[in-house]
Amino acid sequence: MSTRPIARPEDVPRPALVARAQLGDLRALDQLLASVQESLYRHICSLLGDEHAAEDVLQETMLIISRKLGTLRDARWFRAWAFRIATRHAVRHARRTRSEPTIVDPTELMEVPAEETDSPFEPELLSDLADVLPSVPPASQIVLRMHYFEGLSHVEIAEALEISAGTVKSRLSYGLGWLRRAVRKG
Repeated sequence: MSTRPIARPEDVPRPALVARAQLGDLRALDQLLASVQESLYRHICSLLGDEHAAEDVLQETMLIISRKLGTLRDARWFRAWAFRIATRHAVRHARRTRSEPTIVDPTELMEVPAEETDSPFEPELLSDLADVLPSVPPASQIVLRMHYFEGLSHVEIAEALEISAGTVKSRLSYGLGWLRRAVRKG
């Protein structure tokens, strides 16, 4: 399996497409929504763990995105903005259904020392990622999914989750350390 993120460059909406959609071009809006639909569905599904609930939340998320697109000030942040809306809506849905995802308090995560490794990222981890990822603590799991599966940058993840870029980096480091230990045990 390749170490390249699942999201392809052509899946990332261009700012011109966002601008056209903001000006009322329905064809551009359809293209824009189609460009993020699959990645948002995977993200929501990973948060809720229920495909049917994820479909409902995705539909509501897409409606919110289309209604509030005019409020987006910088078209370059469309993906991060869409992920923020999806994350918020999924968490609200989980709270309403009493199956709220377990989210680790960032202060607890900062107290856990990250294991120093001698080698950089190991490509074979990506092939085992799908099997081992559910065992990673939720805060790191979300960041790992968004970065490696959806191709979001550290800054985009920080914007989407409303955390600092430093926290994103520490959660990635912690999550990768967790994965390394899990793969070595397995």
